[in-house]
Amino acid sequence: MNEYGGTEKVSTLVIGGGQAGLATGYQLAQRNLSFRILDAHARVGDAWRTRWDSLRLFTPARYAGLPGMPFPARGDAFVGKDAVADYLENYAEHFHLPVSTGMKVNRLSKREGRFLVETDRQRFEADQVIVAMANYQVPRIPSFARELDANIVQVHSHHYRNPSQLKPGNTLVVGVGNSGADIAMEVAKTHPTWMSGKESGFIPFQIDTFFGREILFCIVRFIGHHVLTLGTPLGRKQHPKLLSRTTPLVRVKPKDLIDAGVQRVERVVGVQDGFPLLANERTLDVANIVWCTGYEPGFSWIDLPVFDEKGKPMHERGVVHREPGMYFVGLHFLYAMSSATLVGVGRDAEYVAKAIEQRIQKRARDGARVRSALSSRTAAAGELMAS
Repeated sequence: MNEYGGTEKVSTLVIGGGQAGLATGYQLAQRNLSFRILDAHARVGDAWRTRWDSLRLFTPARYAGLPGMPFPARGDAFVGKDAVADYLENYAEHFHLPVSTGMKVNRLSKREGRFLVETDRQRFEADQVIVAMANYQVPRIPSFARELDANIVQVHSHHYRNPSQLKPGNTLVVGVGNSGADIAMEVAKTHPTWMSGKESGFIPFQIDTFFGREILFCIVRFIGHHVLTLGTPLGRKQHPKLLSRTTPLVRVKPKDLIDAGVQRVERVVGVQDGFPLLANERTLDVANIVWCTGYEPGFSWIDLPVFDEKGKPMHERGVVHREPGMYFVGLHFLYAMSSATLVGVGRDAEYVAKAIEQRIQKRARDGARVRSALSSRTAAAGELMAS
């Protein structure tokens, strides 16, 4: 037992055991640094396992691996979400990363100069803490959704698995991001489907072709990883826009939605007589609504002054200068457009791990200097007393 009544002390604590946390753990292990990873799920990879059944990566497998371990699939394959989940679990096992599952963090604060992390099961005290997760954690649903008729089935894309969750009848998919487009294409096979909203552009080529996989994807990857970064004038200029806009459609194109029989309608603005009301004052008689309306950041459990007036983390390439010893990895466009992806998270993880290594080394040097100075003073005092 220690002074905090059983609080476990660790050097570096990584909060989040998804791709960001595991990539960071790998980089810390390469530097022989002591750390522990906390993951809220029952198994490593569950954040992927619990997504909709037909989800596939937009990235060919050859670009989907984390540092030190290629993805075990044919290089040109677009693997499904369960394969990604199993890969992450195998990655943690292969590198013997110290992941503790079932550890949902409820509060992160600071006490006497050290970080205090509280979970449902245990408390931790750390010199360094890394929040390794994306800034979209809590499903966002419009407040007026509660006014809809109780007989309408409502499900957010976060909880959607397949069309069997829906009742027979008209279905409205709200949101035209990639999740909305993928889900609308699937639901339209069994349900008359409307789709509300306007897409923010689309990649004008088919990614599942040889030309798309081998040539055009490499160009897009290069731009997202090396051009659209905070290290280039273009990246810095586009950064605010790319943070506020929905990602362009990648696999599904607007024409694909039309061909699948998905009817495009105006955005949903409210409720009238229990049914969704569109911007053109039309109401839709639907049996189901799938909300593909994105996420809130979900960082309310961080009780530290590390957010700006808009609630966004303040950092420089993941390093929080306002709270020395705190870091972020996995945020959307943390440094590059690719930062939150399997393709790009490794570079940010390496940068943060190097920063932690340098911090630990500096603190060790400073401590040695203090001890040396105290020793010299003690010796001088002894000599003075002896004389």
